[in-house]
Amino acid sequence: MNLAASLPMPDAATDLNLDPYWMPFTHNRYFKRTRPLDRLMVAADGAYYTTVEGQRLFDCLSGLWCSSLGHRDPRIVEAVKAQLDRADYVPAFQVASPDTFRLAERIAEVTPENLNRVFFTNSGSEAVDTALKIAIGYHRLRGEASRTRLIGREKGYHGVGLGGITVGGMVANRKMFAPLMVQGADHLPHTHNLKEMAFSRGQPQWGAHLADDLERLVALHDASTIAAVIVEPMQGSVGVVVPPLGYLQRLREICTRHGILLIFDEVICGFGRMGDWFGAQAFGVTPDLITFAKCVNNGTVPMGGVIARQEIYDTFMQGPEYMVELFHGYTYSAHPLAVAAANATLDILHADEVPRRFGELAVKIEDAAHSLRGEPNVIDIRNCGAAAAIEMAPIPGQVGARGLKVFEEGLKRGMLLRFTGDTIAMAPPVITTQAELDRMFEAVRASIHAAA
Repeated sequence: MNLAASLPMPDAATDLNLDPYWMPFTHNRYFKRTRPLDRLMVAADGAYYTTVEGQRLFDCLSGLWCSSLGHRDPRIVEAVKAQLDRADYVPAFQVASPDTFRLAERIAEVTPENLNRVFFTNSGSEAVDTALKIAIGYHRLRGEASRTRLIGREKGYHGVGLGGITVGGMVANRKMFAPLMVQGADHLPHTHNLKEMAFSRGQPQWGAHLADDLERLVALHDASTIAAVIVEPMQGSVGVVVPPLGYLQRLREICTRHGILLIFDEVICGFGRMGDWFGAQAFGVTPDLITFAKCVNNGTVPMGGVIARQEIYDTFMQGPEYMVELFHGYTYSAHPLAVAAANATLDILHADEVPRRFGELAVKIEDAAHSLRGEPNVIDIRNCGAAAAIEMAPIPGQVGARGLKVFEEGLKRGMLLRFTGDTIAMAPPVITTQAELDRMFEAVRASIHAAA
């Protein structure tokens, strides 16, 4: 079929009523006033989106960090279609599909050490709230019910559930919802320091000592009150903030010393992007719980989950066998279509050696990203795994305006970039060619100049 011929015409898009849809994480008034046709997507294939006008946009962030293999890989498409021919939905309570057990086993095969028990959710936000509940329940079942405090990190992003925004550290996500947050949380300092770290390649040399602030929080609250610490190994949503060398290792040592669970939020880092299966392996640090979503099934159908250590799972397995051990779950946990897409994705991750290929792509991204040093208003460049970010000085009194301008200039040049404030983030799919990578960074360079 001719894809272009099957797409809606621009005239049809101009007749759209944009008012009823309350868009998430979007400047609704600006979007609906400007009615940008170059932001109305009607198709996706490989490393590209197609707009209603027929313009092809290179997918610079793999969807929202989720389509790491590119779009509509035929192996995933066929797996989902085949599943629909068998069953559209299977309940997750008291019954299950055999494919779900197999998927959990396959995920456990690629996790670090004894993280081998998988609980499925539908998103990263749900995965985080699930992990926090597991952590609280674990300590309670062990006779340490006083361990209720949760420790997050400034600038951290852990989804938009009430638990996630409690431990998260992005002010805009928190300030309106303070009355709903979980009580008794605290935060570690962030590791984003331009004075000491600007233009670091990979992990900064400076900053491991920032993890020692956890000892201060232990002294302040007492270890007997702290249940868990949650951090992203690499912070993607805030703009590729990279952990300093030794930082995660120190967090692990302090948590172990005080009996505190360490949770890695790997919703962005998991399943290849870091050059290994998980950030835990890439950075050489093993947490007690891992949250995942996004790339587990290439963003095809919503899916997330939590991977727990054997000991944590075993702690819940007590009382009469006929009783439910964890009163938690979702109607769409391990949805058959999501499971089919995930199993097909894992096939591809293995067969195509995706983690290794991302490692190779990471080297190219690092060199290309740092070539932008010295461009107008660029105050930092960061890279980690197959991801990079370009941070620009804000326009005085208009934080985020420069980032929006670069984003819009990128669209003119055939690039769908991601901006967070005045930071442009890039994490293209693993199928990206050298020519596409070159075009992406040259378009970013030109867009930065146009927005200067």
